[in-house]
Amino acid sequence: MVEHLSPPAVPPSAHGVPPGTSGVSLSEHGGAVSLASGYFHAYTLVGVITAAGVLFVAFAFAAGRLLRPVVPTREKFLTYECGVDPVGEGWAHTQVRYYVYAFLYVIFAVDSIFLFPWATVFAAPGYGATTLVEMFVFLGFLAIGLLYAWKKGVLEWT
Repeated sequence: MVEHLSPPAVPPSAHGVPPGTSGVSLSEHGGAVSLASGYFHAYTLVGVITAAGVLFVAFAFAAGRLLRPVVPTREKFLTYECGVDPVGEGWAHTQVRYYVYAFLYVIFAVDSIFLFPWATVFAAPGYGATTLVEMFVFLGFLAIGLLYAWKKGVLEWT
């Protein structure tokens, strides 16, 4: 015959609070401490996964460095020209001028992303004048940056 055992009932402590709980309400601590601990506890898993990812990448790089064959030869230091033996100097000096325009594009593209949330908040009642002033300050900083780049001659091709 099998006897069914159930866990014994745990009596409350002397103050009437079940064991394993603090028995402190949010109002006794002002709610901030308990709320913050719960909030940061939720990100523990994110931190663990991030740390595991960083360790995995570091391990992969270390394993690749330790396991690869290292046989330096003269041919490995030559530049590759589609299977043809290289002729002349391997390094050619070229002037890349598009990087300035690409850099300015990235700056303005990222900054334009901030305009979309502003447009949604601007439509909300009670936020119109405040968000309008904030956005003109933001656009003013962008304009000052563009004028500074123009004044320094960064935007000139010659």
